[in-house]
Amino acid sequence: MATRSARRQGRTAALLIGPFLLLFLAFSIAPLVYTAWLSLFSERSSGLGFGGTETFFTGLENYVRALSDEAFRNSFLIIALYVLLYIPLMIGGALLLALLLDSAMARAKRFFQLALFLPHAVPGLIAAVIWVYLYTPGLSPVIDALESAGVRWNFLSADHALFSVVNISTWEWIGYNMVIFYAALQAIPREILEAGRVDGASGARIALRIKVPMVRPAIALNVLFTVIGALQLFTEPRVIYRVSTEIGSAWTPNMYALRAAFENHDYGLASSASILIALLGAVLSYIVTRFSGRRGQI
Repeated sequence: MATRSARRQGRTAALLIGPFLLLFLAFSIAPLVYTAWLSLFSERSSGLGFGGTETFFTGLENYVRALSDEAFRNSFLIIALYVLLYIPLMIGGALLLALLLDSAMARAKRFFQLALFLPHAVPGLIAAVIWVYLYTPGLSPVIDALESAGVRWNFLSADHALFSVVNISTWEWIGYNMVIFYAALQAIPREILEAGRVDGASGARIALRIKVPMVRPAIALNVLFTVIGALQLFTEPRVIYRVSTEIGSAWTPNMYALRAAFENHDYGLASSASILIALLGAVLSYIVTRFSGRRGQI
């Protein structure tokens, strides 16, 4: 009977997990394998440019070309600067908002949760278009107000575009992460907080010494997702590039891959760049996970 029950449970589990596995294989693993295959080949024209194109096996040559391309390397530098600015601002701001909403003095919590989360409900492309309108001289009331105060700031210039992209991303994601942090704060046993108040701890001390350490797994998870998302940065800078070409068509790694594939028709280079982005994302995920795991044991 025990064996029959175990088999039945196994069939039920397979029935429930099977559709997900099929979709995961079809839409995640298969494209990744196909991209890795394409990265090993290059297309070259034959017949002095008058004939068709032939596909040649080049091995790791495309990877060498991508890594030796200064534009590709600089795109990762942009991502590094983006992460240094974006993660403290977005994670810190979301955690601060969640702590404020979780405090006993907060009023109208449901309203502020909805109001702060609403920007995330706006599609990224629409949000980028809205902010580009606010960044465009001659159209933006924000720029007019700054100029009337004697402040001149070109949001679309090469020097300021990074700050503009960080601002858009923060506006989009701070409410989403705030909701996650707030849910984690609500899961903290109330008796622990009451014990801190009985011991005479202030609200700020309870937040820093009790609440923040107890939601550290949620913070680590959000940092992990944010790092992975940073490597996939595309929509916001691409929209800004369409308005101002100062940032270049390969400003981020994904923009570099897009240019290689659909502007230069170099699918081998685009595939190798995509695989390198995926590998870097896996390495960073491992580092963040290991670091957060060690911090959690301290």
